[in-house]
Formats: sequence, structure tokens, C-alpha cells
Amino acid sequence: MRVLVWLVEDTWRVTVAEAAELLPPDAEITLLHVIPTEVETVLHGARAGLLGRRHALPPPQEPPLTEISENAARELLAAAQNQLGRAATLQTRRGRVEREVVAAAEGADLLVMARDGDRGHLSPRSIGPHARFVIDHAPCRVLLVWPDQPPPVSTIPPAPH
Repeated sequence: MRVLVWLVEDTWRVTVAEAAELLPPDAEITLLHVIPTEVETVLHGARAGLLGRRHALPPPQEPPLTEISENAARELLAAAQNQLGRAATLQTRRGRVEREVVAAAEGADLLVMARDGDRGHLSPRSIGPHARFVIDHAPCRVLLVWPDQPPPVSTIPPAPH
């Protein structure tokens, strides 16, 4: 069984814990983190021409944003593999998060991911836009986990009359 575990900064611990508990010992696990490139694109645009000006800004004195995000991704993947407690392939991708996750899931038998929306209610809003896209387009089965204790059934919105 080939399993892709999608790691997001604020929910990766529970996603890895569920995978460690539920996956068979012989599962081939890939831990995936996607670095969104939207912020880098905006920053690059700002540097190229601030508010329509054509003068290039001086190079930044701090490490480039890409280096910072890649270091953070490596640290997150290493911590996740340590928590998983078994061998896993570590994969970092860059781009539009939802599309990169779907592309990485090609050939997988199962994708493990966490809800990323409103965690206080049992509703469709408990799944954010990135996760919704992935669920709708995943080329494999999906295991969707609650990052916290699931809310009570009483949080379901009333049916329209």
C-alpha cells in the first residue's frame, strides 16, 4: 500500500499520529509538504516595480524567502518522520498547494490529510478551499482526520424549513 501523508504547519502532528496508528506496518509512506509560492510571487513583483515604478529595489540583506521556506519544510518533514517512528520518503513540492498535493497523490493508494477549516462545527466549512479541492480531485482514497477533538453533533446547523 502506497500512502501519501499531506503535512500542513498547524495540523501535521495529528495527521502523522493518525497515520502511525492506522497504517499497516508494510505501508510505503511518503510525507509531503508543499511550499506555497503565492507570497514569493507577490514579493518578486514588489521588488520588480513598486507601485508602478520601474526602479529595481536593492537586493535584500536577509536570506531569500525561498531559502527560509525550504529550511522550514526540511525541519517540518524531519520532525514528522521522527514522530512517525518508521521509514518514510520525504517530499517537498513548490507551487499551488492544492494542485501539488493532487499531483503528488498520483499513484498513491491512500492520501491522509486533516481538515483545515472551521473546527468548531460539524459542517462543510470544516474543510477549507485547499482541502476541498484535494478531496474533490484526489486520484486515490482519502482519509480525512479532525485536527482536534471533533465537535459535538449539536453543532450541525439546523435543517432549513
